Amino acid sequence: MSEQLDRVSKALLGRYIVKRQIGAGGAAHVFSAWDVKHDRHVALKVLRPELGASVTAERFNREVKLLSQLRHPNILTLIDSGEADGSLFFVMPYVEGQSLRDVINRGPTPVGEAVRLLRDVVDALAYAHRQGIVHRDVKPENVLVDDRHALVTDFGIARAVAGDPDGGKRLTMAGRTLGSPNYMAPEQVAGNPDADARGDVYAFGVMAYELLAGRLPYEAKHAAAMLMAHLNDAPIPLAKTRPDVPPAL
Repeated sequence: MSEQLDRVSKALLGRYIVKRQIGAGGAAHVFSAWDVKHDRHVALKVLRPELGASVTAERFNREVKLLSQLRHPNILTLIDSGEADGSLFFVMPYVEGQSLRDVINRGPTPVGEAVRLLRDVVDALAYAHRQGIVHRDVKPENVLVDDRHALVTDFGIARAVAGDPDGGKRLTMAGRTLGSPNYMAPEQVAGNPDADARGDVYAFGVMAYELLAGRLPYEAKHAAAMLMAHLNDAPIPLAKTRPDVPPAL
């Protein structure tokens, strides 16, 4: 990874000072960087090569430009994008704090705290959906918690790689399903090309369940089994795993 960091650092010399890697997911490597022009700390996300190869830089930047127009207090805004030594990247403000995954991992979340954070996520998703934009990869890792508020991040990756379903042209990636198996709606699992905002609602429901229960609503030993569970199984009732949750919730 130090080789990629060095390569990206040289390619972005004068624009960003790339400091260190701070994370990695299925779609991108994340670096802590300094925006030289605007004198600010940012998070630089560089797409993995197998994803970057499936989309042109022109299309990627066009999608990111559209997504950068999202203005909502619970959405982490995209502030820049481009290509560095053959790797596509985009930039967001750096957030001090933790992810919703960290909140889940620390143990049962008080109901009041969970509802407060989930309301922030719902507001962000509803706003994006009103703009005609679907996230496609809602999960705890893509929700940051900063000063007791939730921020939804990574709207750009899935959309930029998959293409705009309203644009008449759809990009496909051989051997790869967009989304995370633990949170994928049945229509996404089935590869339905018309999957829409309802997939985000489904993923949000799974994430909300996990935040409250400290576990997923399905039991599976591997990703393929989890995908089949989303297609065929009934979720374990939340009342069984977290009896103190109010029935209405």
